Amino acid sequence: MLPQQSGEPSDPACAAAKEVAGSQAFYDWNGINQAAAHGNHRDVVPDGQLCAGGNAKFAGLDLARGDWQATPIAPKPDGTFDFEFWGTAPHATQDWIFYVTQQGYAADEPLKWSDLFEFCRLGDVPLGAESRYTLNCPLPPVTGKHVIYTTWQRSDSGEAFYTCTDVILGDGGSSPWADEGPLPPRAIWPRAVR
Repeated sequence: MLPQQSGEPSDPACAAAKEVAGSQAFYDWNGINQAAAHGNHRDVVPDGQLCAGGNAKFAGLDLARGDWQATPIAPKPDGTFDFEFWGTAPHATQDWIFYVTQQGYAADEPLKWSDLFEFCRLGDVPLGAESRYTLNCPLPPVTGKHVIYTTWQRSDSGEAFYTCTDVILGDGGSSPWADEGPLPPRAIWPRAVR
């Protein structure tokens, strides 16, 4: 969701997100949080507001659209995948929880908790090289275009962080997006990849 040189996103979904809520999601993606979640994610993040973490300044990320950029991901030989998060401000962690949309999820409807099922839960994963958290999870048994929703609950406060990541799993087809190699750290973010 990087803007072009003109300052405007070239991707239609990202342009619509900017029109709804401004440009904050383009530079403050690590602010998609709830300060007093205390693990009660379903209580503090309402249906239809999951990608924005229930935070109005990121409401553009909640747009129900079928054209969000999706990244194909494939499992390693053991059936797992390494999700990587850049730790701009590392915190003590209670848990990371990964959810994915059910098979048949319609992207043109607002994302709800009932659209998701949990497929991975990890505890306090240490911060690795280059300030990255590497979270190894078995990939869920779904195929095609999906949203992976992640919660990161701190253990040293009630604060939690939220991300939506649009992916293509299994034999769900190809993506029109090409892998151009590593991006600078400021460009690495889940839907916030949106």
